Amino acid sequence: MTIKWYPGHMGKAQEQISEAIRRIDVVIEVLDARLPASSSNHQLAEMRRNKPCIKVLNKKELADPAVTKAWVRTFETESGVRALPLSAKQHSEVKQLIKLCQRLAPNRGRPGLPVRVMVVGIPNVGKSTLINTLAGKCVAKVGDKPAITTCAQLVDLRNGITLSDTPGLLWPDMTDQVAAYRLATSGAIGANALDYTVVGLFAAEFMMQRYPELLKERYKLTELPDNSTAVLEAVGRCLGCMAPGGVIDLHRAAEAFLRELRAGKIGRISLEEPEKDAGGAENLDSSERSE
Repeated sequence: MTIKWYPGHMGKAQEQISEAIRRIDVVIEVLDARLPASSSNHQLAEMRRNKPCIKVLNKKELADPAVTKAWVRTFETESGVRALPLSAKQHSEVKQLIKLCQRLAPNRGRPGLPVRVMVVGIPNVGKSTLINTLAGKCVAKVGDKPAITTCAQLVDLRNGITLSDTPGLLWPDMTDQVAAYRLATSGAIGANALDYTVVGLFAAEFMMQRYPELLKERYKLTELPDNSTAVLEAVGRCLGCMAPGGVIDLHRAAEAFLRELRAGKIGRISLEEPEKDAGGAENLDSSERSE
């Protein structure tokens, strides 16, 4: 199954962001800490040009901490880029962004001359949650489905910073289908654009290869199944996803498996790691991996 998803409002949003970013001082790109590369839109990187950029690795509490550290090191080798793992719901963590934005735009932040910050990212990575936490109130729509925000809005934090909230923006041509499946696994793709069973099989195969012990612990398995279909069947038996006649309902099992994975119930996992030659997780020592 080829995944394609590009709602109509995204084309207009891209034009708006490209125009507005010229008047911005700092760009905050919100990424999913479990898949920072796949959740980064290369078109946004092109649009921001040489603007200072903070890459927020959101949902850090769901990601493999050792792999997240590797991603921070990788991103901070890029010119003008800072990387910050956090949970967008935690004010104590989010407030670090205020000071960082001020440091990246030292000539602004005075009365009448606020630091102009644009928050960008793909759907369902937590942009609106981040903005609401920064504002201390609900100013942006939040939901567990992608494409909740469909138009831009301006938020004055009243501390010398104004935020531009933008719609989640994907790229029109999803040629990298592995990245597309990672996005679908994380919940960044609309449900009408995917087959839950196929995505569930993809996720099960990944977990078998990368986090087998978490699978065994969560679903009470003494041995790891031989293939991804058997994994979903085991999930179905464990979670009661049965069809008439005692047969496993594979579609329901896949849905349940993806819900559990997205919520972190299986454990803290990262769906991708930096390349070895970029200082990735393959080079982590045992002390880092045990954190």
